[in-house]
Amino acid sequence: MKLSVVIPAAGQGKRMKTEKNKQFLMLNDKEILAHTLNKFESASVVDEVIIVAREEEIDYCKNKLVDNYDFGKVTKVIAGGETRQESVYNGLQAVKSTSNYVLIHDGARPFITAELINKVITAAEKYDAAAVGVPVKDTIKVINSDNMIINTPDRSKLVAIQTPQVFDKELITEAYQNALADDFIGTDSASLVERINQTVKLVQGSYENIKITTPEDLEFGERILARRK
Repeated sequence: MKLSVVIPAAGQGKRMKTEKNKQFLMLNDKEILAHTLNKFESASVVDEVIIVAREEEIDYCKNKLVDNYDFGKVTKVIAGGETRQESVYNGLQAVKSTSNYVLIHDGARPFITAELINKVITAAEKYDAAAVGVPVKDTIKVINSDNMIINTPDRSKLVAIQTPQVFDKELITEAYQNALADDFIGTDSASLVERINQTVKLVQGSYENIKITTPEDLEFGERILARRK
């Protein structure tokens, strides 16, 4: 296996209520994105890491993160697009030609573990497509445009999807190109693969594998780090 990792990190801090990109906020001793990158830097199966950043933050990523923390597996820091989907597609186009699998992981999801990385990669080798997720804890309701409840899905069949998501490179490239041609915007990479009739294997994730998007998430993240020390 030759594995490339694409880290979309071109988000903004709107829900975090800060002008600063949430990925660059400090989580204890280092930036959120630095925590994330460290997990893949230390993973022996990873051949390269590509960061997809806002164009105006590329130099910051290179100087303050990649160089400062000596992330040797980061081969490129490239500009993202208007949407997360465009950013991931830019990352896919930058993947080394020798890679045959691509792992996509949110830059603001720093609590991924080596064990979970290995589990989702193993599943992708067998099924060509795998994604991490956890069972939903709450009852989910479907509503209409008037905020009236119209359906209650069976909770036992529902999961909250996370990243990493790992795919055969040709498969995920085809899925993104197909979506681009049809002007289709999906909610995650797995949805684009599902759209071209490829099943995606679910790997049991962790409730600690949160995406930090709000001040409350940041506080919870600090408690997670304290427990792991």
